Amino acid sequence: MRAPATSPSDEVVSPSKRPPSSVKRWVVGILLLLGVIAVLAGIKAAQIGAMIDAGASYAQPPESVTSVTAAAVDWQATQRAVGTVVALRGVTLGAELPGIVRDIGFQDGAAVKKGQVLVQLDVSSEAAQLTGAEADAELARLTHARAKSLREQGANTPQELEAAAARAAQTQAQVAHLRTLIAKKSIRAPFDGRVGIKQVELGQVISPGNPVATLHTVDPVLAEFQVPQQLLAQVKSGQKVRMRVDVFPQDTWEGTLTTINPEVERSSRNVRMRATVPNTDGRLLPGMFANIDVVADTSRQVVAVPATAVLFAPYGDSVYVLVEGKDAAGKANLVANQQFVRLGERRGDFVEVVSGLKAGDTVVSSGVFKLRNGMSVVVNNALAPSTELAPQPVNP
Repeated sequence: MRAPATSPSDEVVSPSKRPPSSVKRWVVGILLLLGVIAVLAGIKAAQIGAMIDAGASYAQPPESVTSVTAAAVDWQATQRAVGTVVALRGVTLGAELPGIVRDIGFQDGAAVKKGQVLVQLDVSSEAAQLTGAEADAELARLTHARAKSLREQGANTPQELEAAAARAAQTQAQVAHLRTLIAKKSIRAPFDGRVGIKQVELGQVISPGNPVATLHTVDPVLAEFQVPQQLLAQVKSGQKVRMRVDVFPQDTWEGTLTTINPEVERSSRNVRMRATVPNTDGRLLPGMFANIDVVADTSRQVVAVPATAVLFAPYGDSVYVLVEGKDAAGKANLVANQQFVRLGERRGDFVEVVSGLKAGDTVVSSGVFKLRNGMSVVVNNALAPSTELAPQPVNP
């Protein structure tokens, strides 16, 4: 049998027998790829080098801040407290005897005078009894006078004279009792003041103890507050007191510390105090919440800066002091140097600097949160916030 014939196309070409042009193309392609990579790497290295050089020569622009000069001011020590406005005298008027309301002699919230009749109860029954009692008293008086005359003549016994005198005294006592009952049914103002809202109406039957209205003095008033026992040595009777209320934030009332409680409360270790405050316009009402400052008699010199100039931090409070310096180009500029300070009392928008700062130093008053030690700054006080020792916030 003859083997099948093979065609030239069915022969397999080994790698060693490939044409030289195919290998050359592969080599050229690889070299071209390596060249492109090398060029890109060189470009990127040049860019990074340029960025490093730019960063090394970059100068941060100065921060815009506001400044203030630390000043030595007269600092009058004060003890701040919160308290309540209390009436110098205040009562709830009530009925002492039962009766029917016949007349109301005041308007709600009106000013009344001492002795003015505010509520009149019905006294018709007592008035009728008083008429009869007065007649009996007059008869008993005349009988006693006749008995006394007869006794002088010896025409009666001592017992008859004594009985007539006792009868006269008894009838006079009955008259006085009825007059007292009638007077008690006229509810009068015990002192000058301002009466509250009436709590009774005409024709109403009231019982003993039923409230009729409240009555408070309006000028002066008392400011009652408490201070810790540690501050007791710093306050004394007669010191000036300043008081403010939220209702009138722009106004301040001045008074005098008049009472210091002689005992310390065991629960809070505070001492109750009262100050007398004039209230000529009557705007202060009992029960108002009040902010109170007890002002010391003497003052002292302290260095004070706005509280916005202080960078408060757990590791220590600091301010930025402005000094003359130079930038990278050698030009004169202002540099903010961080300076740690020890603070004292705070009052209004200012805070006392006990140490770390001296009068005349210029410090950054706003913008301290964006600074770091040695940073260049530019001062722009056009938008500097206003600062006051006794600011008066206004509600919008």
